[in-house]
Amino acid sequence: MSRHIQVTFDAHDPRALSTFWRDVLGYIHPAPPGVDLPEGADPLAAWDEFLARIGVPEDQRNTRSAIEDPAGRGPRLFFQQVPEDKTTKNRVHLDVRAAPGLQGADRMAALEAECARLVGLGARRLRREEPAPPLGAGFIVMADPEGNEFCLD
Repeated sequence: MSRHIQVTFDAHDPRALSTFWRDVLGYIHPAPPGVDLPEGADPLAAWDEFLARIGVPEDQRNTRSAIEDPAGRGPRLFFQQVPEDKTTKNRVHLDVRAAPGLQGADRMAALEAECARLVGLGARRLRREEPAPPLGAGFIVMADPEGNEFCLD
């Protein structure tokens, strides 16, 4: 039997980092438990209201955040506040599949376009790896706003 997974990020600012990844992946912030959000409602505002209503002190309302695939196919991403800085390279990272089925120059152009979009969201470009057939299709290594490495693949 297969299992569902959740990918957890340590973060200084869980809300900001979850919003970045929401925009990267086309995910959504889920509604708080027992809250039905009307179409177009801001789920983060709903979370603020929910946390205030259940008595969470204001200084603890950004200690965690989550995003989900609206289609239910991808893993849930959870962001938890930690005090320490990121100090070394990730041992696990996400590959954002930005050019499925493309090869060569078309693939790299699609990756460059997505790289430019993500830099606009706050990511940093770290390096580009050129295609190296027969096994290497080429990719771009990036970092999210808190320095977590990921690849555009």
